[in-house]
Amino acid sequence: MAKRLMDQVREAIRARHYSWKTEQSYAHWIRRYILFHGKRHPKEMGKTEVEAYLTYLAVDRNVAASTQNLALAAILFLYREVLDIKLPWLDDVVRAKKPARIPTVLERDEVHMIIARLPAPQDLVVRLLYGSGLRLNEALRLRIKDVDFRRRELIIRDGKGGKDRVTVLADACMEGLQAQIAQSLQLLALDRSLRRGGVHLPHALSRKYPNAQFESGWQYVFASRRLSLEPRSGLVGRHHLFESTVQRAVKRAARECRIRKPVSCHAFRHSFATHLLESGADIRTVQQLLGHSDVRTTMIYTHVINRGALGARSPLDMA
Repeated sequence: MAKRLMDQVREAIRARHYSWKTEQSYAHWIRRYILFHGKRHPKEMGKTEVEAYLTYLAVDRNVAASTQNLALAAILFLYREVLDIKLPWLDDVVRAKKPARIPTVLERDEVHMIIARLPAPQDLVVRLLYGSGLRLNEALRLRIKDVDFRRRELIIRDGKGGKDRVTVLADACMEGLQAQIAQSLQLLALDRSLRRGGVHLPHALSRKYPNAQFESGWQYVFASRRLSLEPRSGLVGRHHLFESTVQRAVKRAARECRIRKPVSCHAFRHSFATHLLESGADIRTVQQLLGHSDVRTTMIYTHVINRGALGARSPLDMA
């Protein structure tokens, strides 16, 4: 029996170890592409249909450039990796350019004001975002074995682009992390005693190491207090905190502090980079700590350091 197209898409994505978010996004945009053309099979469509759909997104739906590029990436994956159709004309499709944006950077006192209003353990998560330059999902997916208190460093596994990196662990986070790890180990002991759950493991590690899900090193630092269903395997286990839990707490704390800037969790990573550069850190060091492949990505922070506006002084303020 022939497999359904969307099942083939999901199999191809998982064979390449793409994340669950990428799988959901690609499946969503491929499905919308097919529905837009009256449920015609993609094999029956080509350049005209793809361009029509991308134009519809940009003109009629007025989506952001990043959204249009994501839809194009999903369609490219469908044709090249699933249907094995060579479409050289797709290389000529004009991708929408993502406009250059200046990142939102918080002042040091604003960072501490927000953290002071956050409940535990969200306050510790944000301390890691600002103190180590982590992305939110990197902080939440942090496992106990990747915290090195002696060397004062964190090992980030399978970060953006599938890369590993090492970053600094702030002294101010040490005590809180030790307490948080102790709580995760308490949950592990409970799971062991009740013979339930176990932490979700990446890829096929659960088959290669059947007992690894109950080993202390593999536990999430920010383990959820509730068991949840792993969508790919269908197994019930212990996941980490949800991103939305931290995001809502940060938004609420920023409102309480009456900060008018658009504060998101990623703003703390921006602030980490900017404040390091302001303190005299080498831009190559900051690049490595952030995990940027190209130093030009890190250079954006040079536009917001010191006095802003490239450090220029207004002629109105000159004597």
